Parts: sequence; structure tokens; C-alpha cells
Amino acid sequence: MRRKWMGTVSVLGRIRIGKSMVQFSAKVSVPVSLWDTQSGRATGKSKTALSINTSLDKICVAIHSAYRDLLVKKENVSALEVKNVFQGIASQQDTLVKYYEAHNEHFLKSVGVNRCMETYKRYGISLNHLKRFMRKKYNISDISFQALTPSFVSDYDYYLRVELRFASQTIVNTICQLRRIIKIAINNGLVRNDPFHGYEYITQPIVPKSLTTEELNTLIKSKLSRPNLNFIRDMFLFSSFTGIAFSDMRNLTEQNLSLAEDGIRWVHLKRKKTGTPCHIPLLEIPIKLIEKYKGLAKDGKLFPMISCSKTNIYLKRIAAECKIDKRITFHMGRHCYASVVTLSLGVPLETVGELLGHTDWRATRIYAQVSNEKIGEDMQLLNKRLSGKFHFEGNKDIDVAI
Repeated sequence: MRRKWMGTVSVLGRIRIGKSMVQFSAKVSVPVSLWDTQSGRATGKSKTALSINTSLDKICVAIHSAYRDLLVKKENVSALEVKNVFQGIASQQDTLVKYYEAHNEHFLKSVGVNRCMETYKRYGISLNHLKRFMRKKYNISDISFQALTPSFVSDYDYYLRVELRFASQTIVNTICQLRRIIKIAINNGLVRNDPFHGYEYITQPIVPKSLTTEELNTLIKSKLSRPNLNFIRDMFLFSSFTGIAFSDMRNLTEQNLSLAEDGIRWVHLKRKKTGTPCHIPLLEIPIKLIEKYKGLAKDGKLFPMISCSKTNIYLKRIAAECKIDKRITFHMGRHCYASVVTLSLGVPLETVGELLGHTDWRATRIYAQVSNEKIGEDMQLLNKRLSGKFHFEGNKDIDVAI
């Protein structure tokens, strides 16, 4: 197509693939006298004609190159997709932010089925960090997958680590969520070269988050100054002796309890975070706590719990009154259950994982820290088992030549 303007025509290109067709401006103007409609080229060998034809040839080469690149990633390619790649305008499904947003929308539909709202919120927070990073670093609101490089990932890591000064684990979690998006895009054929190639997560040694046996005993025996602190302490102890997380504990009702034929009382629940079923036999302390607060909560709940944030504030005061020099949070109760209550007393790691509702033993390993006391007891038991099995007589006459 041509449009007359002061003795020249503007060249419009056309891409046709199968039944799809799209037009675009070639951004080339040609004198009317030089243009040949039949060939779609300028006629003659003047400098003007040669320059125009060279520009048009480069456009043709770029279009065919874009078409071949798209064929590598997908079987059916439309004319619009070729135009977008050729012009450097990625389609919505080929841009990082749009794809991330689509992932989050799809994830939201799974909330309450096999996903939890907190995980969805974390994806949203990570996406906002990514948007601010691209705006600050590159002054862009989105980027095509094909433009992603290892340097992009390194710059993002630097932004989180140095400019935002995030903790090491926060950086790992944020980067991991971006990594999951990239992996999905790779599996869908949208990314050919993995921008995470060569990237290494910088982590810090895992610091045990559990109380020690002595600290847990101190917490149990201490006389606290206010009744509400006693209640918060009791809720923490229930978690410490069952391994039940805060979000699951606040939803417990009588329906979650059962009595087995052997007289053992159980808690049966499905974890809110992962949807994994948990079956936990109740120890003496949790049973006493259930009886203590029976009938005090509304809607048939076992405990009249307050918000997690307020609970953690009170736990700080409790730690100060008990002279425990640790930052106690409610989540630490699960760590206590895994480390002090179960693993240190001989419960196998696999069983601990089942009680916590984990599907991967590596997650259990983070919670269950082996204490030095447990190691000492195990080695003493090993020493007894080895006694008499091996005989070694040392030679009293020692001659050492140096």
C-alpha cells in the first residue's frame, strides 16, 4: 500500500502466514517516480533507489529471521507474532511481567483448594519488587523473555541484596519465585536460553529456631505477671507439643479430635498451607490444655486465639519475663516439637516429617535440629553396643623415630 505525501509514498509492509495477515509501516519513503508497484521495490540504480532497496531487504531478512526464531519455540506462528518480534514488541504472553501477572491470577483460583492465600500474597509482593527494580534499573515496565540474560538476574540479586538490604533468606525466597516463573516459561517454550544459568544462591547457615529443653521447661514452670500472658504461653506450648501451625490451630474444633481403640487421642487436620493431611497423637500437655480451655471459644473452636502478630508481641514479653535470650515467635513451636519433643527423644526423622505434614524430608530437616545431648546419648548407646565386639591391645613398648 502507498500513501501520497508531497511527491513521495510511504511504504507499508504486509506479513501473511496461512490465514493470518498483518500490515506495518516500513518507515521508508519513496519518490513516486521511483516506485514499482509490481516488484515492491524502487527502480533504477540511483543512490536513492539503492538505499531504499537495501533498507527493504534488511526488513525482509529481519522478518524471516523472526519467523524462524518463533518456529523453534512453537509449532503454529501467526503473522502478528512475527510482526511483534520483528518490531521488538513482545506479545503479552512473551513478556515477563504480563506472564507473572497471569501466573498469579491462575494461582489465586487455586487458593482454598490446594494453595493458601499467604503464598499468593508473597508472589504479589515479589512481583512488585521486580516491577520497581526494572523501573529503577532499566526505566521499563516490562521486558520480553528473549531479552532476559544472566546479567539481569545478577542485577536483580544486587538490587535486593545491596539497595534493599534484604536478609539472605528473603533474597533466596524472592529469587526462587522469579525462578519458578522462568521455569514455567521454559517448559512452555517461551524461553530458549535460561537467564539463571550460572546463578548461585547465596545462603547462610541455618540457625536453629527451637528452644532448648531447659528453655522449654523454664517457659512451662515460670509464673507470669498477667493472665493473658499465661494464655499465650499455653497456646505456644500446645504448638510445641503437637507441631500444629498457628493458622491450623486457630481453626481446630471438636471435629478434629478422635479417640482410638487403644485409648490414644488424635488430632486430624488438613494443613491450610499445603493441604497435606496430618494425623497427630496427643501427648499429656496438649490434652490438659484442651480441657482447660474447653467451651471458652466461639463457633465450636478449641481455643479463643487472637491474631498471630499480637501473639508474637506477647511472646516477646514472655521471653523477657522468663529471661530467655531469644526472639520467640509462635512458629518456633513447630521447631520445638520437631527438635526437642520428638527427634531428640528418639522419634525417627521420617515420622517427624509425617507429624509435621511435610512431603519432603528436606523440609523436615530444617525444622528438626539434633542437639548435642542427643548426639552424646546416641554415641553412648553405640559404645555399649560395640563393647566386646572389637579387641585392641596397645603395645606398651613404644619406639617412635622422628
